[in-house]
Amino acid sequence: MDKIDLNALVDLYGIETSYLDAWGQPSQVSESSQAKLLNMMGVDVSDGEAVDDMLAFSYENTWTSLLQPTLVLKNNEPFSFVVTLPINDATSELTGTLTTEESKTIAFDFVPIDGLLVDVNQSGDIEIHRYLITLSDEVQKQVGLGYHTLDVNFNGELASSKVIMAPERCFTPDMISEGKKPWGFSVQLYSLRSQSNWGMGDFGDLVLLVESAAKLGVDFIGLNPIHTLFPSLPESCSPYGPSSRRWINYLYLDVTQVTGFHCAEVQDIFSQPSFQNELTRLKESEYIDYAGVAALKLPILKTLFNYYKSDVFCNQPTEKAKFDRFVEKGGKSLETQVSYDALVDYYHEKDKNCTSWHGFPNDLAECDSSAVREFINNHKSEIEFYQFLQWQAQSQLEMAQDSAVNAGMSIGLYRDLAVGVSEGSAEVWGNRDLYCTDGSIGAPPDVLGPLGQDWGLPPMHPQRLYEQGYQPIIDLFSSNMQFSGALRIDHVMALLRLWWVPKGDNATEGGYVYYPVDDLLAILALESHRNESLIIGEDLGTVPDEIREKLSASGIYSYRVFFFEQADDGGFFSPSHYPEQSMATLTTHDMPTLIGFWHCLDLEMGKSLGLYPDENVLQNLYAQRHSNKQSILDTLHGHGSVGQDVNNDVNVTGMSEALNVGLHKHLAAGSSRLLSFQLEDWLHMDKPVNVPGTFKEYPNWRRKLSVDIEELFASSFVQTLAKNITHVRQ
Repeated sequence: MDKIDLNALVDLYGIETSYLDAWGQPSQVSESSQAKLLNMMGVDVSDGEAVDDMLAFSYENTWTSLLQPTLVLKNNEPFSFVVTLPINDATSELTGTLTTEESKTIAFDFVPIDGLLVDVNQSGDIEIHRYLITLSDEVQKQVGLGYHTLDVNFNGELASSKVIMAPERCFTPDMISEGKKPWGFSVQLYSLRSQSNWGMGDFGDLVLLVESAAKLGVDFIGLNPIHTLFPSLPESCSPYGPSSRRWINYLYLDVTQVTGFHCAEVQDIFSQPSFQNELTRLKESEYIDYAGVAALKLPILKTLFNYYKSDVFCNQPTEKAKFDRFVEKGGKSLETQVSYDALVDYYHEKDKNCTSWHGFPNDLAECDSSAVREFINNHKSEIEFYQFLQWQAQSQLEMAQDSAVNAGMSIGLYRDLAVGVSEGSAEVWGNRDLYCTDGSIGAPPDVLGPLGQDWGLPPMHPQRLYEQGYQPIIDLFSSNMQFSGALRIDHVMALLRLWWVPKGDNATEGGYVYYPVDDLLAILALESHRNESLIIGEDLGTVPDEIREKLSASGIYSYRVFFFEQADDGGFFSPSHYPEQSMATLTTHDMPTLIGFWHCLDLEMGKSLGLYPDENVLQNLYAQRHSNKQSILDTLHGHGSVGQDVNNDVNVTGMSEALNVGLHKHLAAGSSRLLSFQLEDWLHMDKPVNVPGTFKEYPNWRRKLSVDIEELFASSFVQTLAKNITHVRQ
């Protein structure tokens, strides 16, 4: 095919042909990569005739539809929409009807030619006009925030458009607007130790954590993504490669808090010496054995489910009603998730190699097939069991948020929404048309990753997301804002663009694909207000100015990591210069701990894991680290954040309690309205949560905290540091 056709296609599908790289230099996306990205979207560029037909269809569809399928508006702007129709009909009076989500109807009449002519086209002998129609203030005042429907009757046929009315900015709690500067901890929920859990942190631990932390003045507890993972592959434990982002990982259930735990059937299992021995092993292990935890929890949970069916639901009709309402509200999304879990469980029992929909028989590869419906009808008990697990998980998460608020936290739980899902996930299986599975998302080359990154997560198709009325993203935002006061959007640049990598290619051969950022930000703002959830956007890495400006204007809090906030001369910016509309933190789950950073333990580990191509690279990293540490000491002393007990010479200063406290107080005194710390740094831990670029080389997402929650809050160091930070933030 010729270049003109390729240019038309990449423009139609939002593929960027050139961009500024991490070093600020222009970089081109090869025509070969452009063609592969189009193939990922289902466009076979090798078939010129098919491409021409597709372009013609897209053109015709654009100019023969009276209304846009989806219309996203902001309530501080005029209510305007476009109509597209032949010029001969432009003087006709049309009737429109707005139906609000509360089922209120608002009728109005309009004549297209009275609107603003915005475009003209020719289809054969017919001239087609496009007009911008603006409704009166009287009509607009009757349409509140939410999801509505616009219908227009034209020549006896009804055209419809989904209308999304959003606020100008995301929700901000009054207490922040009034000057409060909340702070809190971020923790990997699974890493919590306690006297009561079964080898990994659970929602019972979370309740204990929020109640204990609130007494120290903590305003929120940040969590890793708690999305559903994979029942048949419990060791596939990365929270950033889940099965579904709408539903919850039920391994976080505190089994002892489920009604019926003390019934005879459960206690018969629980009291067995073999069970107790395994429970002790799991609790005492340094790293989490997810398969072992699942092997203990699932038999108990199945027994509890049977107890509910035979006892609780029969004797407590209100509980049965709650369960039924949960299932009804979960709708198609819940049915997809639980039927997928049941199907994987069923076929995994037959073939241990079957761990996802890729191993299903062909007639089960589509979630809406008659074979799937037949399976659901024939396995109702298994389906109900997974519904029960999600119901219990949601109930316990809600209890944790209630406990946080009742304990005095101003925000409570601060959740995390992963940027994508695994290819073998329930989310992909449930919407095959939406996901482009012939590749994945990642990142272009940068200083830390000169070969780029491939995350193994298939991207959403931007046009199909629009055609589906943005419902998948609406559901994601809404479900992850439930039972929390704040939400972090992982890799928030995904709202603007994502780096796509064709399957089988290196990440360097990818390219950026754009998304309808203004629409997505408006939807995020709407759901933020409906759920009263503060929004933080993880905007690290290569971030174009365009998205930073849009995020700020939308009321989304930037994410500022102290160790990344460096000037060109190597000095560290004062936290007092961070934007007020930001969350500041010292480290993240993808970085070494404070001790690990200061003592270069991450570099030692990287060498042992073979992460560096040669010794020169490693020595340069050591030299850079040495220089950075001296710059940090200089800035801490320059701001009076540490005393003379912390020597200003990097050659003699190790990580001490005084230096640890100084770093925390230095950041706490900054201008960021939000402040988050990693619990590991309060415990002086040296092992990281996750080592990017590794898989089996390091036990990522398995390392536990070094002490129980009870011991953590009994620490005089923790208590004193918390009091100091609370004082500084006032």
